[in-house]
Amino acid sequence: MANLDGTMPDAATRLAAQHAEPKINIITTRDLRDALLRGWEDFKAQPSHVVFIALIYPVAGVMLAQLTVTYNIFPLLFPLLGGFALLGPFAAIGLYEISRRRELGMDSSWNHAFGILRSPSIGQIALLGAMLTGLFIAWLFAAWFIYRGLLDLPADVSTPDFLRAVFTTFNGWVMIIVGNSLGLLFAIFAFSISVVSFPLIIDRHVEAATAIKTSIAAVEANPRVMMYWGLMVTGLLVLGCLPVLVGLVVVMPVLGHATWHLYRKVVEA
Repeated sequence: MANLDGTMPDAATRLAAQHAEPKINIITTRDLRDALLRGWEDFKAQPSHVVFIALIYPVAGVMLAQLTVTYNIFPLLFPLLGGFALLGPFAAIGLYEISRRRELGMDSSWNHAFGILRSPSIGQIALLGAMLTGLFIAWLFAAWFIYRGLLDLPADVSTPDFLRAVFTTFNGWVMIIVGNSLGLLFAIFAFSISVVSFPLIIDRHVEAATAIKTSIAAVEANPRVMMYWGLMVTGLLVLGCLPVLVGLVVVMPVLGHATWHLYRKVVEA
């Protein structure tokens, strides 16, 4: 693009423009509804493809549940399933790419979702994904320490006895309150650093630090609307877990596509 005087910008000016921090828009709840509708449209456009990709969510959830039973760590079932949502933004990177390509009128078949692995920004994507994975692991350790500190039931405790201890004892209720409060802090932090980070990296090839800073700025600029978005995501994920996590086959891809469209509304083009 030429300058106002008709001359072309020099290399330093072009480099500065390329690394300029993205600007944040103020959005409303109407934008949230529109993002979900657009996500639903993306899902309907390629349902067989995204369902194939999204099968990882219920399958992984069932495997986590089976893991807790096999290794007798039932107390970690809820933290595992709840914390698994922390990885959702990272797991949906293929869906962002499908939405991006469909938006540009390009071929959006399922193989392009895996084409993101050849992105020039794959290192930054992996770095941010590793951060979310670290948060997930930290949350599991925190949940286990809370359980051991408050209940510490025998390793061979039955499921009914575990549930009875959780819901009918003082320490059980303290564990519920403390655990959920701490889990909320983990969720808020993970949400803040990732709500638009991955789409931004995929779209503009920025560094992970810039993407995180932009994501946090988006939450700070739209606290009320972003809170509603977080509640909507949580509610849809809960519904998607019924029955037996099968609903996630639809909920997760719709949310993944909707996140791309939310990014488009929040971050100025």
